[in-house]
Amino acid sequence: MGLFITFEGPEGSGKTVQSQALYEYLKERGWPVLLTREPGGTSIGNQIRQVLLSPENAEMLPPTEILLFSASRAQLVGQVIRPLLKQGTIVICDRYADSTLAYQGHGHGLDLNLLRAITDFATGGLKPDLTIYLDIDVGEGLRRKRETAEWNRLDRKEIAFHQRVRQGYLEMAAAEPGRWLVLDAARPVAEIQEAIRARVEEMLKGRGER
Repeated sequence: MGLFITFEGPEGSGKTVQSQALYEYLKERGWPVLLTREPGGTSIGNQIRQVLLSPENAEMLPPTEILLFSASRAQLVGQVIRPLLKQGTIVICDRYADSTLAYQGHGHGLDLNLLRAITDFATGGLKPDLTIYLDIDVGEGLRRKRETAEWNRLDRKEIAFHQRVRQGYLEMAAAEPGRWLVLDAARPVAEIQEAIRARVEEMLKGRGER
């Protein structure tokens, strides 16, 4: 069985940079590894991603949002993640189910138990072995995002929404400390990557691999 690693964080936390760096590190060392993302990761998922993130769809309701995210996730898990894990591949995913609980649950205020049920249905109960959470002040994160990328529909939400998302992440991490690695995204990029690599190497050694 492979290893399933997810990256989570508020907007502008640097998770995409760090997930790419971890992927390259493991690949250079000969590990079978795949980097994917949510929403997306499949042809169907990428089409859903365009609908979800387009600023033109500002009128999208939270229930619509959760069902679209879940549809993309179901396709990704069934088509890509599960088959590769069974082959022994390390799968790294830029966002996963915890994003739903943080954004649609804590951010939009949808029922968390209902969201967990929908997520379990979409994923077949597949949970990450490790979730790396990059924490950052909401204002600083949005400033970073504005400077480095085009804003999508979710980026444009009010700052109170993003604050609720961050708080939701911190609560989830505190509830499952064994699965979550919480890192300060204000630290230098190289320091963050070093901490991530150390944790992943520890997990691989613990499984008796290499």
